[in-house]
Amino acid sequence: MSVDALKARARSPQGRTAIKYTLTSVIAVGVNQVVLFILFALVHWSARNANITAVGISAIPSYELNRRWAWGKRGRSHLWKEVVPFWTLAFIGLAFSTWAADWAETAFHRSVLAVNGASLGAFGILWVGKFIIFNEVLFKHHHEVLEDAPALDGITGLPT
Repeated sequence: MSVDALKARARSPQGRTAIKYTLTSVIAVGVNQVVLFILFALVHWSARNANITAVGISAIPSYELNRRWAWGKRGRSHLWKEVVPFWTLAFIGLAFSTWAADWAETAFHRSVLAVNGASLGAFGILWVGKFIIFNEVLFKHHHEVLEDAPALDGITGLPT
């Protein structure tokens, strides 16, 4: 692919969304890795507990940035079309990354680098699939009116 074709693709609506999704992921992964490092290396929690907490904290900015910035959704979150699928994917990532971090803690004798790397690698594996699901299902612009959708808190995605 030529440089001009790559630039044109990046300027397309799909390309801009992909770039914003990537930047959102960088932010969420940064939050996750910092919290994981602090709790595992400095506070001396188990890899399992540190990772669960780190994923829970980083999922909040991930949801908000993906929904509002990357996909440009406004208004209330739709419980069944956005919130439930997002948190389902978050829990899949949580389970996979927690397994990986726990495995790395045991296999590499509490190596901080191994635990953070295993968690990061697990999310890297899931990253492409999540983009497809976010783009084609979760935050796809639906033209129906959502006035009858339950009102949801913008941060937690829970009913208000």
